[in-house]
This record gives sequence, structure tokens and C-alpha cells, in this order.
Amino acid sequence: MSDHTSETPRPAEAPEPSDPSGQAGTSEQAALSKAPPPESRGTAPEPPKVPGYAQQGGQQHPPDPWRPSSPQPSALSTLRPAEPAAIRGVTLCCVLATAMLSALLLGDGLGLNALIVAVPATLGAFFAARTAGRRLRPWTAFWAVGGLALLAVPALRDAGWPVFLAVVSAVALGSLALHGSRSWLGVFLGSLGLFSSIADGLAWGGRGVRARMTGSRRRLGAVLRSVAVAVVLLIVFGALFASADAAFADVLGSLMPDVSVSGSPWRFLLFVVGLVGALAAAYAAAAPVRWDGITVRRGKARGRLEWALPLIVLNMLFAVFIAVQLTVLLGGYDKVMAETDLSYSEYARQGFWQLLWATLLTLLVIALALRWAPRGRGRDRTLVRTVLGVLCLLTLIVVASALRRMDLYVDAYGLTRLRISVAAVELWLGVVLVLIMAAGVFGARLLPRAVAASAAVGVLAFGLISPDGLIAEQNVQRYRDDHSIDIAYLRGLSADAVPALDTLPEPLRSCALRDIERSLRSDHAPWYATSWGEARARDVLRKRSPDDPTRSCDGSRTGVGGSDRDGDESDPYDPY
Repeated sequence: MSDHTSETPRPAEAPEPSDPSGQAGTSEQAALSKAPPPESRGTAPEPPKVPGYAQQGGQQHPPDPWRPSSPQPSALSTLRPAEPAAIRGVTLCCVLATAMLSALLLGDGLGLNALIVAVPATLGAFFAARTAGRRLRPWTAFWAVGGLALLAVPALRDAGWPVFLAVVSAVALGSLALHGSRSWLGVFLGSLGLFSSIADGLAWGGRGVRARMTGSRRRLGAVLRSVAVAVVLLIVFGALFASADAAFADVLGSLMPDVSVSGSPWRFLLFVVGLVGALAAAYAAAAPVRWDGITVRRGKARGRLEWALPLIVLNMLFAVFIAVQLTVLLGGYDKVMAETDLSYSEYARQGFWQLLWATLLTLLVIALALRWAPRGRGRDRTLVRTVLGVLCLLTLIVVASALRRMDLYVDAYGLTRLRISVAAVELWLGVVLVLIMAAGVFGARLLPRAVAASAAVGVLAFGLISPDGLIAEQNVQRYRDDHSIDIAYLRGLSADAVPALDTLPEPLRSCALRDIERSLRSDHAPWYATSWGEARARDVLRKRSPDDPTRSCDGSRTGVGGSDRDGDESDPYDPY
């Protein structure tokens, strides 16, 4: 301790008496008490003999300019509730089960194993939420069930691109189920909010494991010994039974995952990913971030004329375009192509992409218009609903025109992955416009979640219809209708296209199935990583394996048949 804090205060000095009675001293003290302080008499105050920080007592130190200031609370901490209670044993078991299943099953590819791994992770999040006192709400159940349904797509389809969309959408729906957001920004950030719980989830799980290990080491040792004995018994007796019966050995080999030393680093990485993901999900369920707390201020309301005039002009432009489209429908495409010097294929290809961009820009215009819309009185709300409702209705007709252009496009060139993808996006944009119109009538409280739900349903439907199978069916049907067929493109499809390609006559059938058959022959994925489309393709090819018509497949861009229609050839603008 410093010397300044160890000094004891000295008693006040008694006044020197000027007379025996002491009255003069008393009057002199009164006069001194009424005298002004030294500062008021123009004298400079005496500087303190000790620094200011030492006069406050205690073990104070001079301020350190290199010491960081006290941390300010982050924006994320203000949105997240208090630290959740310690992680329960049942949640820890679900987390460990998710990590083990990830390491054992996901290393061989995606199939039914994606859904198997997601089940214990979902249960862990459910138990963590129930411990924290959260109730299961209808939208939470919808997001959770939708996410699990999307993980059924890898179990059904072999094509990688719809499977990727389904897995990404499943993660987004699971994150929404954990956070329960409602606003536009909340739904967007909530679909990505699972990643914000990774670090906190790891710390939360670590604290729970340490607490349980310090309190029950004896019981933990008993559990580990029991598990070790059970594993040894399974290995010994399983090996004996497998050597005694070949059928049992085949069944056991198909059920057990293939764990090799060479794949240990990859499986360890999958274990870590499963562990981190399950802990993040459980922590987000126990302490979700309230993304709805982030608000975006509405723009300054504009006057009626300033706001409505540009939109009315845009509505008039849309109306003129739609009138021209109706004229085309009534007068026929042949007359339009004769007047514009366009071939059938050029007219089919010309307008779809422009109309797709027009639809996207219209949604942007609607969002900006709502930001600066006049508000406050009933007439303002009626004006906004009327102008934007007309714009949405006209845009819906533009969407129908774009889809009709795509139909002509596909009729001229055939269906491809790019064409079916952009047509699905255009169709979903039409659904969004319908939801916006419904919100104008019934209120916009559910609009953000309804748009997110429509996107999830669209991704699920896109995966379930088997786009590769649909592409193969459409191109095979065009060949039967005396159009050409692009075998070089069809042979690059997935196993989902095998049932449709199997109906082609030889040698086109063998040319289309040769590469797919070779890929399936070299793939030895176990049952949990094999999709239903891949298993069905193997059954088809097992009944009638394709030949090896190397010479007849050299010029297989167009098959036998063909058409006199202008533009009935491969589209050089769409290599996909």
C-alpha cells in the first residue's frame, strides 16, 4: 500500500486563547469562518502534493494509455438473450451421435444418410429448446419439417444440382426454425444465423463436458468400459458369424460402413463438422438471436404526385407491351415472324431473358416504391394498393408471356438444365407477385415468411419432379415426333434419366446410356449413400446392358429423323 493511504488524520489544532475567558478566540474564529476562501481573494490555489488518482484512496494506479478500454457490448449480444443453462446430458448424447454418424456415413456421398444424420441433430436442438423453456410454434414446426423433407431429395435423386439446392435450403430452413424471425431482414439473416452460434456453441458444449467430467468421473469410466466391452464382443462374434455364413457376411458388409485408415482424415473432418453443426444448432435453440430486433427505417414519405406518376407511366408501358402480345397471339406467330424477318428459333430465343430481367426489376421497383410510399391517411393507402396492384397484375401477364417464350424455345431446341432452371425461377417469381397482391388485400404481416416458404416448396418440388428425368423424357418425345435429338448432351445426364433414355431405339439407346452405365459400374457406394434414382437405373441396365457402338456414336449430335422446321438444331447459345 502507498504511504498516502497509511497516514492517519491529525486532530484539529485548538485555537490559541487570547484572554482567559476564551471569548476573543471564539469571535476571531467566527470572523475567520465568514472570510472568503483564498481563491476569491485573488491568490492562486496551492497545487496538491499528491496526484489526483492517489487522493481517492485504495490501490489506484495511473491510467495506462496502452491498456485497452472496457469492451462495449456487441450488436449480436444485445440481440441474443442471456446465457442458457448448462447443456443437458440428452443434448450432449444427440450431439455426439450426430458427429459419429457424420464421420461414418457422409464420407461415401449423399443419400439417405443426410436425413439419418439430421435426425439426432434435430432432437438435440429440440431438447435444448425445451430446457430453455421455448415452446413449439406452428411456423417453427413448418420450418423444421420442411428442412427434413428437403433432405429426402438426396435419397431420391442422383442429379447433383437439385441435391445441392435441397441441402442448402434445408440448412436455411433449419436456421429459421431455430431463430423464428418474421421481418424481411429477420428472415434473411435468420436463414444464415446458424453460423453466428458456432463459437458460442463450442464454448457452451465445452463448459458442459468439463462440468460433467469433474462431477462424475467414476460413472464416465464405467460407461467407457461398457462401450469398449460391447465393441469387442460385436467384433469377435460378428467375425465368427460372418466366416460361418456367406449370406450373413454379405448382409453385414452392406450394412456396416467401410472405415479405412486412408480415409481417416476425411472422416475426422466430417466428425468435427457434425459436432460443430449440432452444437451450434442446440445453442441457437437454447439462446436464439432475435434478428427481428434489427430494424430498417422506412424512407421519407413522398407526395402523391411525386410517388404515383412514375409508376403510372410504367403501368402504361406494361399495358402497351401486353396489348402487342395479345395481338401476336390473335394474329399468329407466322405473321409476326414474316413482318420482323425473324426465324421461328430466333423469335423463340429473343424475348425470354429480357422478360425475366423485367420481372426481377419490377420486384425491385415495388420494394423501393413501398419504402417511399405516401402513408398516413386512408386515401394514401388506397392509392398505394391500386397502383402497385395494377403493376403486379400486369407483371403477372409478362411472366406468362416469358413462360410462353420458353415453351417456344424448348419446342425449337429441346429441354436442357439451364432452360428448366430459369423457367422454374420465372414461375416462382410469378408466385411471389401473387403473394404480394394477397398481402395488399389481407395485410403484409406474413409476407416475408410466405415468400421464404414458397421458395422452399419450389426447391422441394424441383427436386421431386426429377429435372434430369424430365429433360430426357421431353427430348425422347421430340425424337418420336420426328425432331432431331442431341445424344451428346443427353449422355451427360445423371442416372435419373436412364428410364427415359432406355426407350430409345438402338444404336441411340446404347450411345446415350454408355457413359452413365460406366459411371454406375465404377461406383460402389453403400446403401445409405445410394439414391433411389441410382438404384432404379441399375435395375434397368441390369436387364439390358448397353452395347459398345463406338463407331455409330461418333456423329450422334442429331439422331435419325429430324424436321423441316427452321431452327430445329442444337442451340449454340445454350451449351448446358
